[in-house]
Amino acid sequence: MQIRFKFVVFLILLTGLTVNPARLYAQIETDTTETELKYKEKYDRFYDSLRYKAQRRDFTRWLHNLIIHIPKEYIDKEQLTLSYFTPFKDKTIGSIEVKALDVFGPSFEDTTRKAKSKFQKFANDLHTKTNLNIIRKNLLFDVGDKLDPDLLYENERIIRSLSYIKDVRFFLSADSLNPELVNVTVLTKDVFAFGVTGSASGLSTATFEIYNQNIFGAGHEVSIGMVGHIHREPYLGFETFYRIPNIKGKFINFSFGFSNTYRKEGLSLDLEKEFILPSTKWGGGLSALRLTRSDRITENDPVRLDEAPLDFTFIRGWAGRTFQLNNSKYNNSQITLSANILNRKFNDRPLPDEQNKQYFSNSTFYIAGLTWSRRKYMRDQLVYGYGITEDIPEGFKHEMVFGYNADEFGDRYYAHLLISNGNMMPRRPGYLYISAGIGSYFNKLEYELGMVSIKANYISKLITAGDKRYRFFARMNYTLGIKRYDLENLLIKYGGHIRGFVSSQPVGNQRLSLNLEAVFFQHREIYNFNIAFYTFSDIAIIGSNKSLIFKEDYYAGIGAGIRLHNESLVLKTIDIRLAFYPNHPNNMGFVGFVLEEQVKKDFYSFQPGAPLPLRFE
Repeated sequence: MQIRFKFVVFLILLTGLTVNPARLYAQIETDTTETELKYKEKYDRFYDSLRYKAQRRDFTRWLHNLIIHIPKEYIDKEQLTLSYFTPFKDKTIGSIEVKALDVFGPSFEDTTRKAKSKFQKFANDLHTKTNLNIIRKNLLFDVGDKLDPDLLYENERIIRSLSYIKDVRFFLSADSLNPELVNVTVLTKDVFAFGVTGSASGLSTATFEIYNQNIFGAGHEVSIGMVGHIHREPYLGFETFYRIPNIKGKFINFSFGFSNTYRKEGLSLDLEKEFILPSTKWGGGLSALRLTRSDRITENDPVRLDEAPLDFTFIRGWAGRTFQLNNSKYNNSQITLSANILNRKFNDRPLPDEQNKQYFSNSTFYIAGLTWSRRKYMRDQLVYGYGITEDIPEGFKHEMVFGYNADEFGDRYYAHLLISNGNMMPRRPGYLYISAGIGSYFNKLEYELGMVSIKANYISKLITAGDKRYRFFARMNYTLGIKRYDLENLLIKYGGHIRGFVSSQPVGNQRLSLNLEAVFFQHREIYNFNIAFYTFSDIAIIGSNKSLIFKEDYYAGIGAGIRLHNESLVLKTIDIRLAFYPNHPNNMGFVGFVLEEQVKKDFYSFQPGAPLPLRFE
């Protein structure tokens, strides 16, 4: 049974996301033609009258303030920050002082404010502030350097991206004795680094984890978790993870992990240097994964095996070099040449068959990539966070990837083209990201394992109506698989295509999903936890790749929820959600109520990295 077109339209309209209320006010350009002036006067009179009538009753006043607002002048927060740094441009940095605020109490606006509650005072005493030398290690400038406003703007973003930092601010002041010198004060605010998390799946499995993202104030991350299953051995297993970021101030990260649970047993090592800045010339990394028992190849692999555990070794090494296209400009575009070698060897695996033999094959994959990219970051608040500064990428990344796969069941070639662009909208009324990719393996004149991927992500600007603050979010994802393995199937269970959808029955080689959401940010708090109410409508179509996607099976979810998060803690967001699934499969219910932890969403990225094949998931 399929959901009819009218019902799909009803779900979209019920969420209230198809039209940005800001559009209700005419966006009239300042042309001086008499006709346009008359239209402006007409619209002004209409909305003035509407506002006057709405004020007569409490409900109509609330409804008016909710859906209608007067567009405000756009404020470029990047230029606002740079204008603060610019008067000191090219002056010599005379001194650098690093100060750290308590987790609870003080703010950048009032550094003298103290923690009030006993809990906040106890947490401040328990927390070990980040070692000031760790912050200095993340600075891109030193005493004696000429001050570069663009570099300081970027450096704030890099420090703010650290998992143990809530926010950072650079304050500049002219030296009292020498006007050619400038003194820099780096003010940081940590998050409380201890956290716990856990989950349960029915009555058979449960996990519990305790972690610290800034152990001893050194910026190191450590976690220890327990994983239990009442039917599969080991009935109570554990896993641990340790990470050291920015070794010796070279922005080289090292991590180590070990696991012995019912799902997997083995260890992992990773050493990597990213292209952290647009001006970074060299990047690369080495990683190794040794699993003596596992039910999947990678953590997010859609193909999972309960009856035939895998035993394999996976080793990867990559390197890349960027070439600036305009050295006179900081946020310029660059070309990145990169190469990657992936080696995989199985000791135990399912028996190969004709249709799927290369999915679990021993192979060495040689990949080369050519990337053209540009990136800068805009600052905003109340997007995925709750009042903290958020850095939103703007730019593009276009890449061509070519590869040669030396496989035990037959060598083959690989190629893909991926283009992506972010925030193409004029005057930045919101944020829009679009990407499209097409790739395939091929041997001689035949191709196999092809795929097409198209994604779009829209975030409206923050809309204020009275004391109300809200945003609209829309996401579209289309994936088409061509000549895929029999055991490879797209699902809507994973990836948030329909929130809370738990059935694995809907499968196919073609999938289209649309997620619509309205988030209402609240001013009030619950025990220092910020609150956001949201409503959503999710629609997914999945089925065969032999016909037009709109002829395949429709599924949907519609509901509302509340999110609770404290930006001063490393704890995940608490999500309480009630959803309805009108066209649900027979192995799940019509109503779903969920209380879960949610990892904060990441923004799209235009940072070049290791060349990898497109993932069919």
